[in-house]
Amino acid sequence: MSGDNDLIKLYSARILALAAAIPHLARLDNPDATVKRRSPLCGSTVTVDLCVKDGRVVRFGQDVKACALGQAAAAVVGEAVIGRSRAEIDKARDQLKAMLKSEGPVPDAPFDGLEVLLPARAFKNRHASIFLALDATAEAMQEAEQAHCA
Repeated sequence: MSGDNDLIKLYSARILALAAAIPHLARLDNPDATVKRRSPLCGSTVTVDLCVKDGRVVRFGQDVKACALGQAAAAVVGEAVIGRSRAEIDKARDQLKAMLKSEGPVPDAPFDGLEVLLPARAFKNRHASIFLALDATAEAMQEAEQAHCA
């Protein structure tokens, strides 16, 4: 029964509050890049649209169809992403993966709100959904930069 209690604790009030208040939940018209990522394990999806100017995100939109953990991650990303560079987004993505997979530290500010997902370390089957928002955002940044250079 302790496994069930651990799972209940995973869905804390803070995670549920984040999941209920995801910023930038509207797709963008004419984005510089759009990337959709899907977790094959659970079927969660996140679609990210963004616009970049001078190497920084100036507009961001997302469509999130994920579990509460994926939604919470998308909420933190949506709150922090405006004004961020590709390097900052890539670093946050890598830090999140290290935090969950190899007991690394919490991602640096402004992505430090992802610490709310620390209890998910023990639930490897939930990691893919948590990674969707940052994976899609990092890929969209790369595509946007390539489009501006073309």
